[in-house]
Amino acid sequence: MDQFHAHIYYDKTSFPKAKNLVEKVPGNIKIGKMHERPVGPHPKWSCQLLFSKDQLASMMTWLMKNRDGLTIFLHPVTGNDLLDHTEYAVWMGEILDLNIDALS
Repeated sequence: MDQFHAHIYYDKTSFPKAKNLVEKVPGNIKIGKMHERPVGPHPKWSCQLLFSKDQLASMMTWLMKNRDGLTIFLHPVTGNDLLDHTEYAVWMGEILDLNIDALS
């Protein structure tokens, strides 16, 4: 588990809050596109952050302090998408139902 994804979830109403959060993400974190539709297994609009295991503790702490009520879904990137998005996942905020069928 050398890499991790954090997915920031939002909708039309919370998009400005999510954009503000993404703009404040600490340096050295790869920021994906801010999707304005559900993508893959993600049931809401989302933006993916990619970071290393060495950044995990600091990113988790930063997200906890700065998520401003947004839901954050965090998981490792092991090569097994199903396990990464189920057994190995961590939620901050509301736990949402993922579209697991999109992982097969």
